[in-house]
This record gives sequence, structure tokens and C-alpha cells, in this order.
Amino acid sequence: MDKLKLRASIRQRRASIPEDERYAASVQIREALLDQPWVQMAGLVACYWSTGAEPATHGLVFALWKHGATVMLPVLRDDLDLDWAVYDGPDTLAPGRFGIMEPVDVRRGVDAVRTAALVIVPALAADRSTGVRLGQGGGSYDRALARVGPNVPTVALLHDGELLDGVPAEPHDRPVRYAALPGGIVRLGEGRPAE
Repeated sequence: MDKLKLRASIRQRRASIPEDERYAASVQIREALLDQPWVQMAGLVACYWSTGAEPATHGLVFALWKHGATVMLPVLRDDLDLDWAVYDGPDTLAPGRFGIMEPVDVRRGVDAVRTAALVIVPALAADRSTGVRLGQGGGSYDRALARVGPNVPTVALLHDGELLDGVPAEPHDRPVRYAALPGGIVRLGEGRPAE
């Protein structure tokens, strides 16, 4: 299946998930992540503000911030690359491009993601064996992931059924190391639970 068809299929399926089920799944994903020592020890986290039927990150961002992490959220630039700004509570967000909430803090630049100890990204799906994620098609997060060091945990948040045995890939696609699902954290490339 090509990327366009796969994206359309997943978007349609996500839209059919009842809101209460999406909420419950998001809580399970948040709790699974917060239980990981490598999440608890991350002082600087790059995350995102979820929209629509994505696994919700609002509670996760708030919990990371309340537990003392500095959380950076993306600011979409005109060239579709991602700048970064620090989240300092729910009152420090304003609608940005496409209505997505962004921090009003000083922009840190596209390279700020290099300093993160943990990077959490959106995805429509991820490949169990390679870690390649299927994004929305703009390439923004592939550019950001290309700047992240090889030892930094990178995590895609997914609904059940979105961890696949094959995701179409192109040369610019960047893999992630983990998938966070309602059932727990899976280390990609090995298909086994995270330690």
C-alpha cells in the first residue's frame, strides 16, 4: 500500500474511534511513558501539542512539565521545518499555523531539538522492524529527527493497530526507536517491550 492510501485509511479509522476510547488510550500511553526511567530522567523533552484524533499529548506535556522537565513544543515555520519554543504551562500557548497551539516563548531555532534528552513525535503508523514512521506528509518531523543524536530516545505515539509489519519508506524518512501504544512501549527494530 502506498503512503497516500495508508494515510487515508488510518485517518479514517482514527476518526471512527469514539472520543472516550481515544481519551482512555491517551491516558494509558501517558502513564506507560511516565513509568519509563529514561522518560523520568529526561531534563529537556521535545514533544508536540496533539490535534484531532491523534493520541492526546496535552496531559503528557503538562505532567512532564509538572515533574520538572523543560518541554519544548514545535513552531511550524513557513518552509515546514520546525522551530522550537518552551512550554511554560497551559496559559503560554496560542494558535499558530493551521490553528495548532504553539508556545509564545522565544523561538530557540531548528537546532534546539539537538539538545533534547527525549523526543516524542506524532505518527500515523510505525514499522515494527525498521522504526520508520508514517507522518502527515509534510516532512517536518523527518527533518527534526535528522538533527537528533543516535542515542536519544525517539518515540512515536500510536493508537492500537498502528504498529505495522511494513510502512512505505523513502530515503528522507527517519526512524524512531520506540512506539508508545495504549498497551505499553515497544522498542522498534526488535519487536520486544522496552526495558
